[in-house]
Amino acid sequence: MARPPPPGYAPPARSTAPQVFTGSLKAPLWLRAYFQGLLFSLGCGIQRHCGKVLFLGLLAFGALALGLRVAVIETDLEQLWVEVGSRVSQELRYTKEKLGEEAAYTSQMLIQTARQEGENVLTPEALSLHLQAALTASKVQVSLYGKSWDLNKICYKSGVPLIENGMIERMIEKLFPCVILTPLDCFWEGAKLQGGSAYLPGRPDIQWTNLDPEQLLEELGPFTSLEGFRELLDKAQVGQAYVGRPCLHPDDAHCPPSAPNHHSREAPNVAQQLSGGCHGFSHKFMHWQEELLLGGTARDAQGQLLRAEALQSTFLLMSPRQLYEHFRGDYQTHDIGWSEEQAGTVLQAWQRRFVQLAQEALPRNASQQVHAFSSTTLDDILQAFSEVSAARVLGGYLLMLAYACVTMLRWDCAQSQGAVGLAGVLMVALAVASGLGLCALLGIAFNAATTQVLPFLALGIGVDDIFLLAHAFAKAPPGTPLQARTGECLQRTGTSVALTSINNMVAFFMAALVPIPALRAFSLQAAIVVGCNFAAVMLVFPAILSLDLRRRHCQRLDVLCCFSSPCSARVIQILPQELGDGTVPVGVAHLTTTVQAFTHCEGSSQHVVAILPPQAHVVTPPPSDPLGSELFGPGGSTRDLLGQDEGARQKPAYKSLPCTRWSLAHFARYQFAPILLQPRVKAAVLVLFGALLGLSLYGATLVQDGLALTDVVPRGTKEHAFLSAQLRYFSLYEVALVTQGGFDYAHSQRALFDLHQRFSALKAVLPPPATQAPRTWLHYYRNWLQGIQVAFDQDWAAGRITRHSYRNGSEDGALAYKLLIQTGDAQEPLDFSQLTTRKLVDKEGLIPPELFYVGLTVWVSSDPLGLAASQANFYPPPPEWLHDKYDTTGENLRIPAAQPLEFAQFPFLLRGLRQTADFVEAIEGARAACAEAGRAGVHAYPSGSPFLFWEQYLGLRRCFLLAVGILLVCSFLVCALLLLSPWTAGLIVLVLAMMTVELFGIMGFLGIKLSAIPVVILVASVGIGVEFTVHVALGFLTAQGSRNLRAAQALEHMFAPVTDGAVSTLLGLLMLAGSNFDFIVRYFFVVLTVLTLLGLLHGLVLLPVLLSILGPPPEVVQTYKESPEILNPTAARGGGLRWGMSPTLPQSFTRVTTSLTVALHPPPLPGAYVQSTSDEPAWSPATAPAASGSGSFHSTGLYPPTE
Repeated sequence: MARPPPPGYAPPARSTAPQVFTGSLKAPLWLRAYFQGLLFSLGCGIQRHCGKVLFLGLLAFGALALGLRVAVIETDLEQLWVEVGSRVSQELRYTKEKLGEEAAYTSQMLIQTARQEGENVLTPEALSLHLQAALTASKVQVSLYGKSWDLNKICYKSGVPLIENGMIERMIEKLFPCVILTPLDCFWEGAKLQGGSAYLPGRPDIQWTNLDPEQLLEELGPFTSLEGFRELLDKAQVGQAYVGRPCLHPDDAHCPPSAPNHHSREAPNVAQQLSGGCHGFSHKFMHWQEELLLGGTARDAQGQLLRAEALQSTFLLMSPRQLYEHFRGDYQTHDIGWSEEQAGTVLQAWQRRFVQLAQEALPRNASQQVHAFSSTTLDDILQAFSEVSAARVLGGYLLMLAYACVTMLRWDCAQSQGAVGLAGVLMVALAVASGLGLCALLGIAFNAATTQVLPFLALGIGVDDIFLLAHAFAKAPPGTPLQARTGECLQRTGTSVALTSINNMVAFFMAALVPIPALRAFSLQAAIVVGCNFAAVMLVFPAILSLDLRRRHCQRLDVLCCFSSPCSARVIQILPQELGDGTVPVGVAHLTTTVQAFTHCEGSSQHVVAILPPQAHVVTPPPSDPLGSELFGPGGSTRDLLGQDEGARQKPAYKSLPCTRWSLAHFARYQFAPILLQPRVKAAVLVLFGALLGLSLYGATLVQDGLALTDVVPRGTKEHAFLSAQLRYFSLYEVALVTQGGFDYAHSQRALFDLHQRFSALKAVLPPPATQAPRTWLHYYRNWLQGIQVAFDQDWAAGRITRHSYRNGSEDGALAYKLLIQTGDAQEPLDFSQLTTRKLVDKEGLIPPELFYVGLTVWVSSDPLGLAASQANFYPPPPEWLHDKYDTTGENLRIPAAQPLEFAQFPFLLRGLRQTADFVEAIEGARAACAEAGRAGVHAYPSGSPFLFWEQYLGLRRCFLLAVGILLVCSFLVCALLLLSPWTAGLIVLVLAMMTVELFGIMGFLGIKLSAIPVVILVASVGIGVEFTVHVALGFLTAQGSRNLRAAQALEHMFAPVTDGAVSTLLGLLMLAGSNFDFIVRYFFVVLTVLTLLGLLHGLVLLPVLLSILGPPPEVVQTYKESPEILNPTAARGGGLRWGMSPTLPQSFTRVTTSLTVALHPPPLPGAYVQSTSDEPAWSPATAPAASGSGSFHSTGLYPPTE
């Protein structure tokens, strides 16, 4: 077809030959031509069977989408955030193998702060309000399964002793206190939180508010033997329990007379009482350190506590398994089919009610405020975080539907594609659903990132390719046969779509290198969804385009395809006219010709040469061309040189209507490209992007590692208020130092003590009070042995214990007697001669190895409070053994030895951990201590939430750099393979690397911390950035002419689809801005929006400038050859423009006949005026000499065609 000539172009003044276009037979050109030929065949096949393809495609994608029915949403933090295959995951697996899936207890917390920030809470009034809130929470009851459940039934009780006396055992079971860590335990009012009670004849109900254990034992002493129980209470230093503590309000009618301030009626000094912490009912084993109770403390010069800004109380509940085991077989649950699931439901219901009532306990006008939190609250947050917002998903897709429809609607009904836009968005939505369904079928668990982000991100990315194909389909070269339109569209755009989709899939697969399960699942799901989008765009969407082509061919309205188009009768087609002598208008030098060309191949030079015959027609140029002759002088693109116009008719030159003249392509050609490609502007662009890169490098130094719960929980909620207060005032974490099997504990006691000492010396470890022994099982065990050794020595010296009898001795003396005679030899287990020759603990403070496991059995059975306080969690658990002082058979002397330990732990508290750097320092110190112990033969590892969720930061940046580096290399290889131009691929990768660095730097300025989630986005940014760069780069690579010309042509053709793709991505992300979670807004919407804008700027501004300066040479080079055999000198000397025809060609030429359109001007806009340029009859191909070639080129695509 004849195209209007480019403005500002004139043939060379001294030219004496026709134009000859020479192209090197380079492998890249023809390999891509072969690939495009496959795409052409695919498109033609889809068009022939468009109905079948559409039906089968919808059927297949719909079937995959049904997989969503089996989708599983994962909310377990450990399953989401613990690195796959890391030492932490291996350690966690080891812990679960030995102890099971659950922790020993769950925590419910109350934090009280003053409404006026900084106000002191160490006052009786503030503590009274704290008591009011805690008491309200402790009285919570829920009714489930026909039963009433209160705190005393479900709370965690530490170290309940086994008593042979049935009456005392039942009383202890009812009275034994729950573990509640509260500042109220420093006062008598702490007893009000304990809900247990017991009944004895002749006495009022026994409760902790009126229970004096010493007095009770004295009263019961004459009726039953309580010597063992008395010794147990004495060892635990129970004393008078709560009734011996001061009352917050001495004028309270129930304040016991034994309270120190009962008679004086003076309010206690709260700061003095709370200094150093408080105790539960046992002074020895239940010491609540000050840091667990008070936050924001201030002290005087002597270290005396003056004030505090926060109070904290912690209620411990049993785990679901413990609750199930506790009531299994009990008369209270025998009729309800009691199960562990029901136990979990009871705990969750109680916790939710606890939080609700605690938050409502204080009046709104109170001077204090209470924040409540439970483990169920966290689960509820994660559940809400993972739920799919149907309203936002529907809103986002409706917005995208509206944008696609409006963008593709045209006044010219034959050019309008509104229905295509609607169908394309719906098809992408189905592809996203099918991809997620396939992920569910593959067993990839969903998480918050999947449900909150992926549907919108995948929509934005998928619609990009829809716009590209629709633009290309609408602007098919005139004369393309109707049956080849879809093939021609895929031929021109399939390479770009394949390149972007493959890069996106590779990017997300590379992001799966981040070893965080939640992000690995998100990356794999994103890669699979992108793959489904790719299949839908390449297979199903061309069928939709083909059906719409039939609608346009039948001249029916867009969207309302049942009605005929009213503008269909106005289509005018005029053949091009041949110029006669003297018909060239004055000042016109633009030639456009549709000719039959002779293409030959020279074996020596390996060049393709196309010779243009002498028929042409001339049109008047537009008034002005802002690009000038440099940009649109001699040149074109590969499609211009190798394309064939298969239509028999040719369209005329056009002049656009004013209402249809403006478009993004028009803007790119006439406004954007002329300004951008000016030398000064190019220099300014390079300087500005260089400055942005430098500023981003500085911003990268501001990025901090970390992700706190306060970043995830929605701001303004009660949960966020609690987490903020906890982070500010109570930055404490319970951790444990776990010792494994594989070494001899009995012979490694010194190494275990050294390990504990090294760990205790860490900066972050909270040291115990100077007056308290270390809270570890090995210290408790040794101290207990030393205690009974002292009792034995005293009984031996007094003669109460002899070689043959221990019945007159104390309980502890009798226990020591039984242990001292143990040999550890199965053949001769007892040796009475050892009573005076050995000690239970030697002078170095070590337990004799042969006595170690036998003594462990006795200690575990005889000191339940010490065992519970140590939190040893032995595995295998030592066997149960009951001491019977009055056994006469001798069987009680035989003590079963515990099995060699495979699991034990030392508990610690970490403090001052607020920044990620604090966590990393503590983790590195703990790991170093364990490594040092490993060299001594002790296998140990640290355990706890800091090690589960923060250890990833030790190698996160290394993992990020590795993933980005690998992805950039992969992107280079993919681009180089599909573009077959390493030069172009290098420029693309350079721009992608700049985008990643700049995005990372902008995160620093926005205060976004680096965690696994931003790492995934940063890695994926490389793939997403390809969407904005590869189209322009491919358009430049296949264009012809100077670098400036090719950059301008690439912008002209790709500015609209790239911009539409960016807008569609932003619209897809827009729904994320409405999320209730600030985390989604900041870490996904903001970051991805910045990425999209950076991609748009780099793809449409920086990359064209770089290509115009450093771009690769054109694949096909235009030259001029003199050929006297072809040129008609007479016509030339006469000043005319008519060319003669050569009857013959040189014998060295292999002739191939092809119809060629040489047009150095973009195709006219739809709806143009027809302008006749001559009245002469048109030049007909029939007048040209017959060609005898054996092949013909038949492609009119944007990129090189196939053979």
